[in-house]
Amino acid sequence: MKPNILFLLFFLTVNLFYSQTATIRGIVLDNSNMPIENVSVIVSEKGVKTNSNGFYKVIVPANKDVTLHFTHISFEEIVLSVQLENGEDMEFNPIMETQIKQIGEVVVSSKNKKTVEGIQNIDPEIVRTIPGANAGVENILKSLPGVNSNNELSTQYAVRGGNYDENLVYVNEFEIYRPFLVRSGQQEGMSFINTDLIQDIDFSAGGFQAKYGDKLSSVLDVTYRTPSELMGGVDISLLGGSAYLGTTSKNKRFTTLSGVRYRNNSLLVNSKDTETNYNPIFADAQTFLTYRLSGKFQLHFLGNLSLNEYDYQPETRQTTFGTIDDPVSVRVDYRGNEEDSYKTTFGALKGVYQVNQNTSLKFIGSLYHTKEKEYYNIAGRYSMGEIDTVMGGLVEEYQNIGRQYEYANNKLNATIFNIQHKGFYEKENTTIEWGIKYTLENFKDHLKEYETVDTVTVDTVDLNSPYNWNIPPLHALKADNNVTNNRLMGFMQWSRYVFLGENKVWLNAGIRGHFWNVSGDSIDSNSQFVVSPRMQVAIKPNWKKDMLFRLAGGLYQQPPFYREMRDSTGHVNPFVKAQKSYHIVLGHDYSFKLWDRPFKLTSEAYYKYLNDVNPYTLENVRIRYEAANNAVAYAYGLDFRLNGEFVPGTQSWFSFGYLKTEENIDNRGYIPRPTDQRLKFAVLFQDYIPSIPNVKLYLNGVYNTGLPGGSPDYADPYDYQLRLPDYKRMDVGINYILLDRKQKVKNSNWNNKFEEIHVGFEIFNIFDVQNSITNTWVDDYYTNTQYAIPNYMTGRIFNIKAGLKF
Repeated sequence: MKPNILFLLFFLTVNLFYSQTATIRGIVLDNSNMPIENVSVIVSEKGVKTNSNGFYKVIVPANKDVTLHFTHISFEEIVLSVQLENGEDMEFNPIMETQIKQIGEVVVSSKNKKTVEGIQNIDPEIVRTIPGANAGVENILKSLPGVNSNNELSTQYAVRGGNYDENLVYVNEFEIYRPFLVRSGQQEGMSFINTDLIQDIDFSAGGFQAKYGDKLSSVLDVTYRTPSELMGGVDISLLGGSAYLGTTSKNKRFTTLSGVRYRNNSLLVNSKDTETNYNPIFADAQTFLTYRLSGKFQLHFLGNLSLNEYDYQPETRQTTFGTIDDPVSVRVDYRGNEEDSYKTTFGALKGVYQVNQNTSLKFIGSLYHTKEKEYYNIAGRYSMGEIDTVMGGLVEEYQNIGRQYEYANNKLNATIFNIQHKGFYEKENTTIEWGIKYTLENFKDHLKEYETVDTVTVDTVDLNSPYNWNIPPLHALKADNNVTNNRLMGFMQWSRYVFLGENKVWLNAGIRGHFWNVSGDSIDSNSQFVVSPRMQVAIKPNWKKDMLFRLAGGLYQQPPFYREMRDSTGHVNPFVKAQKSYHIVLGHDYSFKLWDRPFKLTSEAYYKYLNDVNPYTLENVRIRYEAANNAVAYAYGLDFRLNGEFVPGTQSWFSFGYLKTEENIDNRGYIPRPTDQRLKFAVLFQDYIPSIPNVKLYLNGVYNTGLPGGSPDYADPYDYQLRLPDYKRMDVGINYILLDRKQKVKNSNWNNKFEEIHVGFEIFNIFDVQNSITNTWVDDYYTNTQYAIPNYMTGRIFNIKAGLKF
């Protein structure tokens, strides 16, 4: 027996000696500190691949020299040689450099996932270069099918028949909010999203997953950059300027990215037909910080401070309208001014913990506060005269026809607090995601405003004493609201890739739950709960032609936000229900080559049936709800976009959309909704001079058929169904790159310190089309005629700009 025992002990000792191991784990990152998926980590001819979070884990022999190879088709190889002790757990987070050589057709898995999900990915460089009166992400969205806006001064947009309040916006998974009292585009200032800081942009126009949220129309999901080295830039133009700076610590664990912006819309507002003293101040500062405590845990912080001051003193306005045979000129003389202020602060913190190769957990908190003031006290006198076309378009005599007085003193303070947990589990071809979120909203709102309109029968109108007119107000509202809303939301969704024969199929199913309780001064407390199931299916047939088919649908419910509970008199109805949309989307992608260059045709057909609809009116960008679920509605349409390299090395696209949306209020019959934008054509085109490739041309054009909205304010929509004229606009930009990274010389000249230096000019509304956003209605006592005076948007404007990056 002794020999057998000795043999067994010897065998166990040898086996233990040779089975000694160590562990190497970490996250593989790119130059922007973003995780890289599908990196091969090979050791001793065996290996693993990083998951969608860039995480990997390998077991290696202990007490031996081992070599790890990190390879990816789009990045340069990294080699690590190391010797570890038995049981040692080493963390290694490599940063891979992009391949310098030109790569042909590369399939990136994360991009494929977005495609099957119906997500449109937008290149941030396009956002930073394409011209627009309000350049930025929203400017590019308006060139996509299904996204509509008839206001170049506003960053707000409507998607597939929805309104401005039906769009979700996220920056690094933090939900973003807009000011609440803004009523016109020229008051808005800037979008929250700082173009200089963007790393990635995803957009869905409908049929999105359960994880995104409880809105009816769209999702915009933006990711900010994480610097891997010192970087920065400055841009200036006649409309304002911006600057940003990115830094990183020596060990790459701590990074900062900060930006400041200033904008002045005087150049745009002064091109309108109203002469004004206009002194706006739109400025903000943002910072995005990341700290990687270890290969498993990292922190992200996003902070924003925004100041919008709007001082507006109209003096006179002269508008010409009518027909060629019977042109009419209206002159308006003003007294008074408008002073608005919107001050917002936002802070958010996110912790990401990588439990293992398959599981990651996120913990998110944010606080948003806005303090808004709207004050105006403006009197106007309307005079009308006939234009003498024989005398060169002169007006012989103006005759007083009306007067108007507008007053408002509104104040709003709002605080929104969010705390959230999200989880992600992935194994093989299956993914499970979940989340729970608590939100506390508090709104303190003081409203006082009224408007008087009168037809005058005398030639003298005293604009200096509008209080003595003794005219009954056309409308008036006065309210004080203090409302608190507690919300508890949660979601869970499942996704899986499978094969059906030789065809690849992607499945997704999810469900959301939303509970909210409304309470406040002088209102009854009320609680409600809704559930929203959703699904997506995509199939990629094994065909010679590269095609993908998508089907998405579900029940989308939007519990009311504060503004949706406030009716046209300013009072809050806590019993407003969630608006419901039964939504189905059928999509098709066709990728092909033309002129030996890549192109893609994306097509989507959609249908929505909505009930418990909360009707509203739309005036410029201000939405006034009825705060009652007394309507049903529908929307359907077709969207097409063809994008590709029409010019080698550049991305351009052409968009077409058809939409019809109508509502039935109180069973009175179907009429067009305020966002019934029937036809839309858009083009975004980039080009350059072949002999001078550093001279680049950009075109951004859109044609939208007219929206409903030409009716008098507070008119019954069933009595007035007038449409505004079609919206037509083309913006052109020319940019000359004085220096880019390819032109750096070996000598230590000053220009080696810069990545790019550029100058350029832009022409907004190059054809000087007079687009109108609303009508002002006045009565002519002498002719017993009611006139709709169009409120025109901006005319042709020239802008110059310059910038540099390092």
